[in-house]
Amino acid sequence: MAGTPLKLVVGLGNPGPTYAHTRHNAGFAFVDELARRAGITLKRESRHQGELGRTLIAGRELWLLKPLTYMNLSGSSVQSVASFYRIAPAAVLVAHDDLDFPPGVVRLKEGGGAGGHNGLRDIIARLGESFWRLRIGIGHPFDRAIVMNYVLGRPSAPEAGLIGEAVCAAADALPVLLDEGAQKAMNRLHSRTAPE
Repeated sequence: MAGTPLKLVVGLGNPGPTYAHTRHNAGFAFVDELARRAGITLKRESRHQGELGRTLIAGRELWLLKPLTYMNLSGSSVQSVASFYRIAPAAVLVAHDDLDFPPGVVRLKEGGGAGGHNGLRDIIARLGESFWRLRIGIGHPFDRAIVMNYVLGRPSAPEAGLIGEAVCAAADALPVLLDEGAQKAMNRLHSRTAPE
């Protein structure tokens, strides 16, 4: 990866069974998939207000984090881990749900604004904008009045399947990001055709 090597992968979501498998927890799903592939279990760390684990991916040591602060306060957990382990914002990748892309689409991006995402907004307030984002498409209800219920709702079975495929594609691309750089990983992710 060009520039600062990746050190921390964060998945955004809300804790607890009420929010499990909702669209807003796509970031949790990504970190869960990485942990499953690595054969590790994330441990609850009250100091960092999240579930945290260390693993090797493509021979690189990475921290995996799921903030347990609820979405709108995600930044406090991310800042705590980044500060404690002296991880620069440019070495952080945040995976999150994205209304701008349909289910099955996933995009990698460096820096930028919050795009209306409250979890990103809180992280930006604490770390600045220079961290990486993994944007996992969940589709859009095309009615602003129901966006909150939409993101906190569970996707249909076909949509859940597409989101799951996107999460797996992103997990497949992470070693590429670490070994060959962001451009190769972007090419891989952005050129894939999402199933209908």
